[in-house]
Amino acid sequence: MDVILKQDIQNLGYANDIVSVKAGYARNYLIPKGLAITATETNRKVLGENLKQKSFKEDKIRKEAETLSKALEGVTVKIGTKAAESGKIFGSVNNIQIAEAIMQQYKYDIDRKKIFVDGDHIKELGTYTATVKLHKEISVEINFEVFAE
Repeated sequence: MDVILKQDIQNLGYANDIVSVKAGYARNYLIPKGLAITATETNRKVLGENLKQKSFKEDKIRKEAETLSKALEGVTVKIGTKAAESGKIFGSVNNIQIAEAIMQQYKYDIDRKKIFVDGDHIKELGTYTATVKLHKEISVEINFEVFAE
């Protein structure tokens, strides 16, 4: 019996795959738990259309990420914080401040969860780099400078 998987199932397949399983396994486990649907002709056509739309959306998102990565290449973001004379910052600089600084200085709205700072938190003045993961295959490094206000 052929079924279309709705979720990734270990040792069986990934979501949207058409797999052949024994009829009892499909009727008694996969279909009642909502893990799969029968691979009828109608369901196959719906799956094909969904995959086509999904690939179109993925291409659009990838193109937007590529244009944003080209715009962010070579950008230096300046972040002002309160610091002691020794160069130590009161508090720390993290991805939230970097996202806000990018928004204020360059008007690019980047989710803070996509920004990764080496060492997690910056506690001294200086120049650092952060990696912005715009897409699963596209990332760009941004330089940011922490200075005393």
